[in-house]
Amino acid sequence: MNATLGTLFVALGLAASVAGIVTVAVGLATRTPSLVGRSRTWAVLLAVAAVGQVVVMERALITRDFTVAFVAEHGSHRTPALFNVATLWSALEGSILLWVLILVGYLVLVVRRFRDRLDDPMVGWTLLVMFAVCAFFFLLLAGPAQPFGRFEPWAGYDGPGPNPLLQNHVLMAFHPPVLYLGYVGFTVPFALAVAALATGRMGEGWLLEARRWTLTAWGCLTVGIILGAWWSYEVLGWGGYWAWDPVENASFLPWLTGTAYLHSVMVQERRGMLRVWNLSLLCATFALTILGTFITRSGVLESVHAFTESGIGPLLLGFFALVVATTVGLIAWRGDALRAPGSIESPLSRTGAFLGNNLLFGAFAFVVLLGTVFPLLVEAAQGDRIAVGNPYFERMTMPVGFALLFLMAVAPALPWGRGTVEVLSVRLRWPAIAGAAAMVLAVVLGGRGWAPTLAVGLGGFAAGGAMRHLILAVRARGLRGLVGRSSGGMVVHVGVAVVAVAFACSSSFVRQAEFRFNAVGDRATFAGHQLVFDGLSTVKLPEKTETRVAVMVDGERFEPAISVFPYAGQTIGTPATRSTVRDDVQLAVLAVPDPDEGLGDASGDGSGSTVVRVTVQPLVAWLWIGGAVMAIGTALAAVPGAGSPTGRARRRDLLAEEISEQST
Repeated sequence: MNATLGTLFVALGLAASVAGIVTVAVGLATRTPSLVGRSRTWAVLLAVAAVGQVVVMERALITRDFTVAFVAEHGSHRTPALFNVATLWSALEGSILLWVLILVGYLVLVVRRFRDRLDDPMVGWTLLVMFAVCAFFFLLLAGPAQPFGRFEPWAGYDGPGPNPLLQNHVLMAFHPPVLYLGYVGFTVPFALAVAALATGRMGEGWLLEARRWTLTAWGCLTVGIILGAWWSYEVLGWGGYWAWDPVENASFLPWLTGTAYLHSVMVQERRGMLRVWNLSLLCATFALTILGTFITRSGVLESVHAFTESGIGPLLLGFFALVVATTVGLIAWRGDALRAPGSIESPLSRTGAFLGNNLLFGAFAFVVLLGTVFPLLVEAAQGDRIAVGNPYFERMTMPVGFALLFLMAVAPALPWGRGTVEVLSVRLRWPAIAGAAAMVLAVVLGGRGWAPTLAVGLGGFAAGGAMRHLILAVRARGLRGLVGRSSGGMVVHVGVAVVAVAFACSSSFVRQAEFRFNAVGDRATFAGHQLVFDGLSTVKLPEKTETRVAVMVDGERFEPAISVFPYAGQTIGTPATRSTVRDDVQLAVLAVPDPDEGLGDASGDGSGSTVVRVTVQPLVAWLWIGGAVMAIGTALAAVPGAGSPTGRARRRDLLAEEISEQST
């Protein structure tokens, strides 16, 4: 029943997507607005299909309907309720279902947003692109990523459940959906960019529409990346949160290009410059989401984040090539119309600083992309497997990161026109003092090494520059001054500075050691913290058996564990973390006595040893605090200002002006 119903919903979605493409294309070709207007109907049918197939799959997971192959392969009666729901996105086929649901949701929002302008060719082309993307992903569901295949379970059959690492922390239920909201959200600005190229509307009106959608997607992707780092830190137990894993990089790459666009779009709005660059950034951002999907779901690499090998790899790679070829061709075709009327008056201006900012983001993205795909290219060409390790990424990205922090402080203090050293020195006086004070404080508190000390100083400099802007805005307009793109962006800058300082300090000053405990009451001292072993306990749950190790840290009890998932055949650790604003103490169990070999008992009094790894890192909590500040800043930047020159009235006027120019 579930398999049949789900398959029907997939077929409905594919048919509605194709019908949407044909209807809108014919409407645009024959200039028949009524045909484009029928996109509402196809969007509704797509929504029914997308919601229906997810509901059917969740029903199958909840009821443990093992006649559905996906449930048989990834579901289990032993899986806790929350993770049973999250099983949908724990494996390839289900993750595509979630992707399609979010994609269709964005399509419905676009139709609603432009419901009064469906006769505008710009809107028609936007919908055409989105229908085409929907058709591709429904094609994946109908073909190699078919989630509703049939399975014949035998009596008493029970599935293995999702990967144990994916049912070991509550963040698994939230990290992927939020990340997908960002990933998939870049489809809308990409569609708007293609529509602008197809219609020849090269003015700034379409940019104002694309900016809001880009900001929403960028904010979701930011939160998704932060949640992913938090999940990694809380689950994997190695004391880190970012390992330059190829799949981590796959989400970071569109974040970099999206960030570059949000900065450079302001230059085009004010100076009419960087048109080709902005279009290229939007197209590159979407293309990188497809490349990231290929890396994650094709099975071309081994990673804790990656799914198993499947047949969708060639299709994703082909779609990526099609996107790149199409957008490059369109940009080349519209080359004359994209010539910028403006120019940079002086390098010492905000325009010049934003240009430098974009070059740095481009260099950052290139370095990360090269380190991510180079091993894949070598394997494809020679058949040899190589790895690009952390030293490459750290050495190559460090100078770019320092330069970006510097520009974060300097750019807001510069005028859009020609600036002077005198004006800049006055505006940067207090931010420079804040940066110097941060460096002194870091040294006084024990910080050593030029790189982390410089990172702290530049972080203080950048935060000081953002705070100066916010203080002036509040003085001028009260708390209302915190709302809007400019002030919201400065709040984001504060969050970025906090994350940068926390990243530099936590990764540079990490301390780690292993301790062997033989009996209750054994003590250890490490990095100024007192550890006391308080015994073992065993807890049997339906999906796993936990051996918990009780350790008192500075008088507070923590219980890291080793969990055995017998039906999945895996043993994984469950670390425990004591987190404060000063530092984190993370405990991970490496070994416990084996009662079957007579090495000890549950009290920990036997002759066996319990081995615990202790990791102490400063300022880790500030990573999550900085991420929250970035999310708040994004929300503030998205709030429209009624009297703002970039508000709804300006969007309407610019679009009307572009339509008038196009018609003449």
